[in-house]
Amino acid sequence: MSTDLLRDLGPLFLGSRLKRLAERLQAGAARVAADAGLPVQPVHMPLLAALDRGPMTVGAVVEAVGLSQPGVTRAAGQLIDLGLVSSARGADQRQRTLSLTPAGEALLARAKVLVWPRIEAAVEEICDGLSGPFLDQVAAIEAALAVAPLDERAGRAAPGLLTIREFSDDLAGAFYDINAEWITAMYRLERADLEVLENPREKIVAPGGAVLFVEAAGLGLVGTCALKKTGEGAFELTKMGVRASARGLKAGEFLLVATIARAKRLGAETLYLLSNKKSQAAIHLYEKLGFVHDAEIMARYGAAYERCDVAMRYRG
Repeated sequence: MSTDLLRDLGPLFLGSRLKRLAERLQAGAARVAADAGLPVQPVHMPLLAALDRGPMTVGAVVEAVGLSQPGVTRAAGQLIDLGLVSSARGADQRQRTLSLTPAGEALLARAKVLVWPRIEAAVEEICDGLSGPFLDQVAAIEAALAVAPLDERAGRAAPGLLTIREFSDDLAGAFYDINAEWITAMYRLERADLEVLENPREKIVAPGGAVLFVEAAGLGLVGTCALKKTGEGAFELTKMGVRASARGLKAGEFLLVATIARAKRLGAETLYLLSNKKSQAAIHLYEKLGFVHDAEIMARYGAAYERCDVAMRYRG
């Protein structure tokens, strides 16, 4: 029968035993990150989380995360090579300040939604019901990992990463900001945009339409979409936008599916949208979920926006 030397010798090799336990937990966490397509290791996450609070010197990161300076310096170098962290000399030329790059911010946003909640749920499952002396608790954690490693538990732990939120007046600002972000990144805000963005209840909700939001765990509201009633049984799917920080989460597809379902419940006989050929990613998503290009819709509604050169109708 095999024996566990570190367990049998108890307090004598506690440090080695805890190191072994940490390695098993981190190996599982690394597999969860890899499955999410994140090119980082668990050792990088504390540094990224620290820099999420703002630029820091290496010494400040060491103090914040409690790791050794050589370890932090090594991890920072790896993240710089990956393009996720930048380094610049500050006022004190002897110190370098670390900060997240846009790519680092985007990766961390994905980690907060795709990785962190799953690992947290898995660890809570492993530690649930622990009681008694500390070494007995360590043994219980080891036994639990032997039955099912962290990544397997994380795969079962599927928190509600994306949820739909209904419009309320306190979310009117988010509706404006999310849409203004994508519109101004590619086009310009037209009068037709502002009339709706500045008055969503009056222009959309009150006449019988709807405004939905998608919320991502750890990120808050990341997208929105509206259904504007334009006639008896006719609705325009409009003002759909997803923040750049949520790219890769499929928040747009999740939101669009919910919006189409809401349109059906509202009795939509004609569901259409107006767009522009520059929005290729959005057009591809619309096509994937059942919208087709329609000349009649273009002729009837296309003049609503100066930028409109694409009109589509939902066929299901």
